[in-house]
Amino acid sequence: MAGLIPNDFIEQLLDRTDIIEVIGNRIDLKKKGKDHWACCPFHQENSPSFSVNANKQFYYCFGCGASGTAVKFLQEYENLSFVEAIEELARMAGQDVPREEVSRESQQRQQQRRTLHDLMGSCADYFTHQLYQHPNAQQVQQYILSRGLTEETVRTFGIGFAPAGWDNLIQHYRSDKTNQELLTTGMLTQNEQGRTYDRFRNRLMFPIRDIKGRVIAFGGRVMSADEKPKYLNSPETPIFHKGSELYGLYEARKALKDFDNIIIVEGYMDVVALAQHKVRNAVATLGTATSTTHIQKLFKHTQELVFCFDGDNAGRRAAERALANCLSEIKDGYQVRFLFLPEGEDPDTIVQQEGFDGFMHRVKQAQSCSDFLFQHLQTQADISRLDGRAKLASLARGWIEKAPEGIFKQLLYKQLSDLIGLSSEQIIENYRVEKPDIAPPPEPESNPSNVAPAYPYHGETSTQHYSPEQQQPAQRHTNNRLGVRIGMVHRTLAWLIRYPELVLNIDVESLKLLPENADNQLLVRVVELLLSAPKKDLYSAFDYLCQHNLRAALSPIAESDYLWLEAHNEQQRDEKEFAKLELEKLISGLIHKAPDQEYEKLAERVRTLDPSLTDTEKQRYRELLAQKKRK
Repeated sequence: MAGLIPNDFIEQLLDRTDIIEVIGNRIDLKKKGKDHWACCPFHQENSPSFSVNANKQFYYCFGCGASGTAVKFLQEYENLSFVEAIEELARMAGQDVPREEVSRESQQRQQQRRTLHDLMGSCADYFTHQLYQHPNAQQVQQYILSRGLTEETVRTFGIGFAPAGWDNLIQHYRSDKTNQELLTTGMLTQNEQGRTYDRFRNRLMFPIRDIKGRVIAFGGRVMSADEKPKYLNSPETPIFHKGSELYGLYEARKALKDFDNIIIVEGYMDVVALAQHKVRNAVATLGTATSTTHIQKLFKHTQELVFCFDGDNAGRRAAERALANCLSEIKDGYQVRFLFLPEGEDPDTIVQQEGFDGFMHRVKQAQSCSDFLFQHLQTQADISRLDGRAKLASLARGWIEKAPEGIFKQLLYKQLSDLIGLSSEQIIENYRVEKPDIAPPPEPESNPSNVAPAYPYHGETSTQHYSPEQQQPAQRHTNNRLGVRIGMVHRTLAWLIRYPELVLNIDVESLKLLPENADNQLLVRVVELLLSAPKKDLYSAFDYLCQHNLRAALSPIAESDYLWLEAHNEQQRDEKEFAKLELEKLISGLIHKAPDQEYEKLAERVRTLDPSLTDTEKQRYRELLAQKKRK
């Protein structure tokens, strides 16, 4: 069985690869100055903002933020896995791809996933066959026609039919081994008496695909109002995690160059009906609320999300939950908006009544997330009264502090300022010294992110593990008020991920003296692991960190554009030397700022009369205060 691709081969292949040739063979590049330019293949635009730098062997779009190496381009443009992209580059170079030996456990895990993917694809073929060949096929097709779907749409989404009956799949495969695999995929289920039977019966079947187009699960919809539940999804399996997957994203991704946003709706039929009317940029969650992981995944493909909900109370509550999960992800340049449909209507019925133009007009009129937030909060506070305005400020605090530091967050303060009549500075100062007396918005629902980092590792083998640890929410630290400090920690981590060998220049003991918080603890953990890593090249080191359960914390940092932008600001300097100097400045800055950070934390506890403050902490506060006065 094929094992890992050796790191040396990957590095040598990338050294020999010409990114201009790779991208230029797929899109029309024009040389302008030292870079090559084109209209971005990943979003719709009229003037070129997609640049390719031959010296850096890197591409970057100033419109949508897409960036990466030749490998990343092939992954995104041709929908390839990391391994497949390496194989394509090797093919272009006329080379065979060598493989290393892998452990028996890893081989078994890879083989299981391949088997389950193949089996789910086979089930999809079976349901498609039943749609046309089953004795009840005509009745099912009539139902599909009644929903206004064409043959082309049915084939595009791979819609099929699971016949009535308890053992159709069992009879189709007639294999105990396959039955066990079908149980693993959730296509079969067992009752308390141990009887095995088909999970999906007499339902229209919607294949759920991963971003590579592989069938990983199914959603089944009843065709009669009398049957319940209306929608039935596959359970969690080794290849399907509903909290991180979206129905229709694979299909929508192909069309995103023609749209400026992604529309999130609530059901499969909404996605399919919208696509039928050429609104091909819609996706749906899989029976769960929209999670932070969903948002992170969607923001990789667009800078604007539009949530589409019913206008009733349930729809408003769903929008509130979605906003709670979105706020921490809305960086400057990204947008989230909310479209509320008339009560009793859904995207399916609206698009059939109004067509493409009518529905897209509604999308353009969708409410901004800030307007929705303050409209929602004003239902709980009467701002015509002084105490009502004070209550609004208190209610808004938990929401605003979720947003990342930046212009968007400042504008939220400004909008609150306009509503209550205090300046943004006064609001921020009051937030700083007052403890919140109103609970913040609900914590985001988060699930493991399985996306690849911008700096690649060993392909799929690094994401094969299926364990409860992977189901833990990814910790995010965007809400800490000390935004500058967090930025410095994350920038330090970004450089260490890119150049792990530079860890040898860092004194980990000095980092252990930094104030105790999640970010500093993460930095110390990464430095300690990199120092002990058997290999300190880019691919092995990141894989080593991921093996120690740090993927969720580090992937967003590895995927950021920070390194590329910083390096391109220093065109005349060797990037590795630049990285070394940057790390020295960042580490020095963290250590220099540590006393100020410790003082601010203790000072706030003193001001708020924190009863848990110990005598030792009070003494430390007095020492730090004296130091500040001497400066």
